[in-house]
Amino acid sequence: MSGNRPALVGITGGIGAGKSTVARIFKTLGIPVYDADSRAKWLMNNDRELKEGIVSLFGTEAYDHQQINRTHIARLAFSDQSLLSSLNALVHPAVAKDFDHWAGKQATPYVLKEAALLFESGSYQSLSAIITVTADESLRMRRVLKRDAHRTEQDVKKMMAAQWAEDKKVARSQYIITNDETTAVIPQVLKIHEQLLGKISG
Repeated sequence: MSGNRPALVGITGGIGAGKSTVARIFKTLGIPVYDADSRAKWLMNNDRELKEGIVSLFGTEAYDHQQINRTHIARLAFSDQSLLSSLNALVHPAVAKDFDHWAGKQATPYVLKEAALLFESGSYQSLSAIITVTADESLRMRRVLKRDAHRTEQDVKKMMAAQWAEDKKVARSQYIITNDETTAVIPQVLKIHEQLLGKISG
């Protein structure tokens, strides 16, 4: 950590693990949260260079009235690993640059980068610590199908297959939060928050 820049901490989890819910708890503690997935969508709609790259991959159907056609892109990308890799190779560097700019403007001991593909994108390598939110696959599936009515079980399975296995994420994380509907989440967040503050000030 150089100068007064905050420490960069990542928070991730498989689809349906509840990382956004956990990130909101950190936010109530005054910790700024960079939502990489939302920012990626914003950049895909507003970054001219990125838009041109996406159209070259997915054709003009990639945009509908100047807005990203997520259904079209997801259908193609999650059925073709090379296409998904090419998309990620465009989006992840744009998000990394945007995050670095955002983090430099924050004035807290640490900031959180919330991202579904924190490990898969390689962006975890620039962070000082990683928090992974975990939940059983069956529970994650139920949550996603309830939240995203337009997705089928097959859609969700494809998305899960595109992410690292949970045990692989856990092995590379410094902090783990269990979000299984039986273990209280807030005490886990408070403990990690205190540990991070202690580590940074120490």
